[in-house]
Amino acid sequence: MKHASMIAILDDDEGVRTSLSSLVRSLGHDVCTYASAAAFLTDPDAGDPDCLITDVQMPGMSGAQLLEALAMAGRRFPVIVMTAFPSDATRQRVLAAGALAYLIKPVDGPTVARCIDAALARGERHDHT
Repeated sequence: MKHASMIAILDDDEGVRTSLSSLVRSLGHDVCTYASAAAFLTDPDAGDPDCLITDVQMPGMSGAQLLEALAMAGRRFPVIVMTAFPSDATRQRVLAAGALAYLIKPVDGPTVARCIDAALARGERHDHT
């Protein structure tokens, strides 16, 4: 039997974390949530998730800065970026930094599910190369 995928959710808005966490669990995945990029980066038990869903605008380190820090540290896993404040510059920055998707809030459940499925399929391909 295949293990449940670990999805990390990073958003400074507790309501968003809670609703996304419920959705992701309903899809059969395990979930870890974080209120900031620093909390994710300093969690000794975090490891690398099968997929990370992160907000762009957060206090301290933004989602775009987090992507760049992960790349510099050699940590590679699929990342889905969400924002309530879309801009072409941010979209280009996060996609150039390796984000799999750039979603504009509010995001509907089926879109999140499709992006997670794509992220996990991408991760499986990387595991076998």
